[in-house]
Amino acid sequence: MKFGVVVFPGSNCDRDMYAAVAYDLGKEVIMLWHKDKDLGMFSTDDCIVLPGGFSYGDYLRCGAIARFSPMMQSVIDFANRGGKVLGVCNGFQILCESGLLPGVLLQNANQQFICKNVYIKGSNGEALKIPIAHGEGRYHADEHTLDELEANNQVIFRYCDEKGKIDANANPNGALRNIAGIRNKTNNVFGMMPHPERASSPAMSNLDGKKVFELLGLN
Repeated sequence: MKFGVVVFPGSNCDRDMYAAVAYDLGKEVIMLWHKDKDLGMFSTDDCIVLPGGFSYGDYLRCGAIARFSPMMQSVIDFANRGGKVLGVCNGFQILCESGLLPGVLLQNANQQFICKNVYIKGSNGEALKIPIAHGEGRYHADEHTLDELEANNQVIFRYCDEKGKIDANANPNGALRNIAGIRNKTNNVFGMMPHPERASSPAMSNLDGKKVFELLGLN
């Protein structure tokens, strides 16, 4: 599997993602400038990553301007053909703005920027310690959409405590149903607020981020 990492004006996690994928996962990575359009070097077995940061300074809604970058139309087409796409933090916001994932990311319930380690739980039931760094990470959708996500097994990560218990006290931003990450119905587009690329290196004394990539089948 080959990875492409899209760089927007204001991205600040693109190099972190490059390092995690290239050095910690041992994969080939190509950096993609937002004004370019060519994804011809990627097959649908590969993965395009929308990294975290503050694309276009987070003017308007987070991700709302980046959604119209020339590269994003190619990413949307790539996803619609079955190619894998991962959006982390601001990348998750862009995926929601582009319609590749349902819902929206709203301002944190405490109306403050939050930067700390949290715990999330995925399909393996293990509590994984992964950093967050966002001001608008509160996942929101209407009840019908939330019920549909649950019914289709599209919630991929929920905030939990260090023992794996999912409750309001473990929810850092007020996300509905403790949702930290979701996927699309066809299981090829993934969005999450926590940063697995910041927890994938022995230098960080935390390898839980590598388990996130494994759970998503991106290893």
